[in-house]
Amino acid sequence: MGEACLPNGPQILRREACVLSALAGSAPVPRLEHMVESDDWVALVLEDVQGSSPRQPWDHAELGQVLSAMAALAATLTPAPIAAPAAAEHWQDEFTGWRQLAASDRAAVTELSPWAGDHVDELARWETSWTDAAHGQTLLHGDLRADNMLLTADGVVFVDWPWACVGAPWVDLVLMLPSVAMQGGGDPEAIVTSHPLTQTIEPDAITSVLAAVTGFFVFGSLQPPPPGIPLLRGFQRAQGLVALNWLRQRLGQADLARN
Repeated sequence: MGEACLPNGPQILRREACVLSALAGSAPVPRLEHMVESDDWVALVLEDVQGSSPRQPWDHAELGQVLSAMAALAATLTPAPIAAPAAAEHWQDEFTGWRQLAASDRAAVTELSPWAGDHVDELARWETSWTDAAHGQTLLHGDLRADNMLLTADGVVFVDWPWACVGAPWVDLVLMLPSVAMQGGGDPEAIVTSHPLTQTIEPDAITSVLAAVTGFFVFGSLQPPPPGIPLLRGFQRAQGLVALNWLRQRLGQADLARN
């Protein structure tokens, strides 16, 4: 991958190579066989994992397998076995979507979702507390979705690791669930209520991280497409709308709890 194909593409692959090398043999990740660098091009040669992506829409048994594997992965990667940026540093620019929209583009929010337009200041307040909520000692994948995992005869292999960072062990799960719901995996609230990574977590902590990633999706979906990724904004919009529905549900429950 070169800069002409994707800005910062070589740096992204170099970071992934570092993570895969460090996790080899200790976590369910593909083995890095070789890395080639030439001028501003970087190429990685990875193990040919004999597996397949989860079926879409999600199959209930496969989703259960993935959710169990995520709990095991978090245990394996706590404390973080390698140095990586803290989640608060890693996402400090990305998780500001509601605040940016509240300051500059309320009309676009209202057009996307009248409810969000009416509550954008409240959503921005929830967003501000995500850094404390996400603090922890676990190495996070940072971008888990169905297309970043393979189901094999021996279990789940997690791929695509350039965004690894350190935070609370449940953050990967909350960030993944909008895509799960978007792809037919069921109610995300039911999953966080029963999953071992989230079932004992303070509800407001989950809500604040969910608010942050929802703002990221919504804000991103309203921007021009980045070079080389023409379909990204539509994907963000689809996840953002699902996440927004879940967030609205959680905030309604929070209001009821306070009354």
